[in-house]
Amino acid sequence: MVEMLKGIAASDGVAVAKAYLLVQPDLTFSKTTVEDTAAEASRLDDALAKSTEELQQIREKAAQSLGEAEAQVFDAHLMVLSDPEMVGQIKQNINDNSVNAESALKEVTDMYISMFEAMQDNAYMQERAADIRDVAKRILAHLLGVTLPNPSMINEEVVVVAHDLTPSDTAQLDRNFVKAFVTDIGGRTSHSAIMARSLEIPAIVGTKEITAKVKEGDMLAVNGIEGDVIVHPTDEQKAEFEKIGAEYAAQKAEWEKLKHAETVTADGKHFELAANIGTPKDLVGVHNNGGEAVGLYRTEFLYMDSPDFPTEDDQYEAYKAVLEGMEGKPVVVRTMDIGGDKELPYLQLPHEMNPFLGYRALRISLSEQGDEMFRTQMRALLRASVHGNLRIMFPMVATLKEFRGAKAIFEDEKQKLLNEGVEVSDTIQVGIMIEIPAAAVLADKFAKEVDFFSVGTNDLIQYTMAADRMNERVSYLYQPYNPSILRLIKNVIDAAHAEGKWAGMCGEMAGDQTAVPLLVGMGLDEFSMSATSILKTRSLMKRLDTTKMAELADRALKECDTMEEVVELVNEYVK
Repeated sequence: MVEMLKGIAASDGVAVAKAYLLVQPDLTFSKTTVEDTAAEASRLDDALAKSTEELQQIREKAAQSLGEAEAQVFDAHLMVLSDPEMVGQIKQNINDNSVNAESALKEVTDMYISMFEAMQDNAYMQERAADIRDVAKRILAHLLGVTLPNPSMINEEVVVVAHDLTPSDTAQLDRNFVKAFVTDIGGRTSHSAIMARSLEIPAIVGTKEITAKVKEGDMLAVNGIEGDVIVHPTDEQKAEFEKIGAEYAAQKAEWEKLKHAETVTADGKHFELAANIGTPKDLVGVHNNGGEAVGLYRTEFLYMDSPDFPTEDDQYEAYKAVLEGMEGKPVVVRTMDIGGDKELPYLQLPHEMNPFLGYRALRISLSEQGDEMFRTQMRALLRASVHGNLRIMFPMVATLKEFRGAKAIFEDEKQKLLNEGVEVSDTIQVGIMIEIPAAAVLADKFAKEVDFFSVGTNDLIQYTMAADRMNERVSYLYQPYNPSILRLIKNVIDAAHAEGKWAGMCGEMAGDQTAVPLLVGMGLDEFSMSATSILKTRSLMKRLDTTKMAELADRALKECDTMEEVVELVNEYVK
């Protein structure tokens, strides 16, 4: 039966393909007494063999797509599977207690996990606990006869359907096969949505019920431009979606002509259009879309994609690759932004009621726990600085004291390197991400000490409106055009300009087609966005007159009371 679902359009594009359900299966079981313990031991051996074969395939695929270093995490899993002591204990439990294999597996692996997790000062043992947990889940799935989803093994054209997608799930998606994804939860600024735009995969989030409505293999038609999903589309509907897809492709071809054009408004004023990236591989998208800079390099993916803390040399190579790849164009590198919804298995972070307002980003870097990690990152960045035009940005800054503390570590490590005879660029700019309202309000004071500002609107909006951007119930409060948000942004831009500094924006608002005319009118210098939004934004800017946009911004700030009034005013000026 045909069914229409509506969600939040998170990444442009259209796709028609079969559903691939990336949902965790039910792994519950009951402890039972068995008479034939040999049969249970045989079931266990069978599950171990299947798990081994599966992990070898996953490891091989990971080595091909992500590299040998990334694939090594699966070597640890394979070692757990073949550990004679652990397997022996599970079989002994089956024999001694006449219990089913599922129960024996859980009891023994839980004991190992608890033992390793208790060694809190030993990162290696903590990792072993995580390995055992993953492997136990895989063996249990085979014992119960259910399949664990694995996005890296997708080898046919599909639409991925999930409750939500973690950054690591999204990073495993192969865009040759994954034609789109649709989730129950999330918003335009959730990490899965941002990564979908980087990968140029159509995406719809926040449908609330896609996983309940769709079964594995169901045909789906997805329109990521409008946020529409059709389950079991008719032939006519498929044709209609394919027509929309063709029109979008034609529009993209028009934008493509602006790839090597300068970003100038109708009256000849230049603005810098930059891209947000997560890894050096993303530079292909930056160049293909005519990016004039990298306005945000999210270095946390270096940490999230590694089984342990990345070394100074590992980081140096990644930063060097991006700086050289941009051939002298500016590269803004954000220091590690872990916390909130971005966790590291090997970094023991406290459980918090509200991690987005807790121990994260620069707060970790400036703590005793994060000091060595932060200094390692600073040294890698400083060493790489000679390979390009480096700008370093500190995230989640609330007070001047925090900025000064981070800058002092930067200066300290710079001096140490110079004393060692290591060459360091003397043109590195050091700035902050403005995402906390306290920093936006005090921008005039910060502007005297920083080299630049970059407004992180994704968090600035949720903190200003006291509305979690991942919570559908309050998603109506995620209002980029609310006059209160616009006033904060204008305050930041004016404060920077008063001190002869530049102000950029690296939140999703920078590529928002309704926001761009307002930001041009306010005098924002640099717009950094998903690379796929650059050409569309360049096309829009060519039609804008800065004098009229300044009038638009002034009226929006002074006359408008609501977001709706602002949108109406923008439409009046632009259309």
